[in-house]
Amino acid sequence: MKKSILITGCSSGIGYCVAHALHQRGYRVFATARRQESVEMLLAEGLESLQLDLNNPESIQQAFAAIMQRTDGQLYALFNNGAYGLPAAVEDLNRDTLRAQFETNVFGWLELTNLVLPVMRKQGYGRIIQNSSVLGFAAMPFRGAYNASKYAIEGLSDTLRLELMGSQIFVSLIEPGPITSQFRANALKALQQYIKIDNSLHREKYRAVLNRLNKQGPAVPFTLPPEAVLKRVIHALEARTPQPRYYVTVPTYLFGFLKRILSTRLLDRLLAKTGNSN
Repeated sequence: MKKSILITGCSSGIGYCVAHALHQRGYRVFATARRQESVEMLLAEGLESLQLDLNNPESIQQAFAAIMQRTDGQLYALFNNGAYGLPAAVEDLNRDTLRAQFETNVFGWLELTNLVLPVMRKQGYGRIIQNSSVLGFAAMPFRGAYNASKYAIEGLSDTLRLELMGSQIFVSLIEPGPITSQFRANALKALQQYIKIDNSLHREKYRAVLNRLNKQGPAVPFTLPPEAVLKRVIHALEARTPQPRYYVTVPTYLFGFLKRILSTRLLDRLLAKTGNSN
C-alpha cells in the first residue's frame, strides 16, 4: 500500500513542488488548497486534491474526514506548509491583524496536527513535518507578525517532539530562507489589506517594502528554488530517524551559526541591518 501524505498550501511554490514530486516518487498525495480553482488545477494535473482553508475549522474537519474515508483511517505523514507573511511594524499591528496571521500560520496547523495525531498513535507510526522559517529563530524588523507565528510553530513543534518521544511519530521542522514562490505576492496583498500605510510612522519604510515585493525575480541573494525544500522533506519522510531541524539556504545556516556565537546585541545589529536592507 502506498504511503499517504496530506500537504497544505499546494496551489504554488513549495507545496506545489513537493506534492508533484512525492506523487511521482510513489506516495499517495492529498494536495490541499484554500481556493477551489486551485483544487481544480491540481486535479487536472493528476493529483488527489481537496479544498482546505486553514482559517476555517469546518473546512479542516471536512477535508480530513474525506481523506480518512479514502485511506481507511490511515495516514503516514502530514506536511504543514500553507502560510503567508504580513510585512508590518509591530506598532502597526492590532489584535485582529495578529489573529489573522495566527489563524493561518498557527491555529490551522495545530488543529490539523491534533486531528492527525490519534490516527498516527493508533497505527503506531507517522511523520509530522512543519515548514517553518529562518524567521522562526532569527527575528527581523518589519516581519513581527510572521516572526511571531513561526516562533510559535517552533515552540509547539519542540514541545510535541518531546511529548511523542518513543512513539515512532517523528516531528521535523524545516527552516528555509528565501525560496522562489508566491510568498512575496501574498505578502503584498496582506500588507495592502491590513496596514494603513499613509497613516503609519513607518510609511517611508513601507514604500521600500512595496518596491521589494513588486520586484521581478529574486528579491534577495541566495534565493533557492522549492526543490531545495523538497530534498529535506524527502529525508524527513524516509530517514529511519529524521532530523528535528533541517536548514535550507545560506541565510539559515549563517544565522543559525551566528546565533550560537554572537551576543544578542551584536546579532541584533546584524539582523536589523539585514532586515532593513531588503
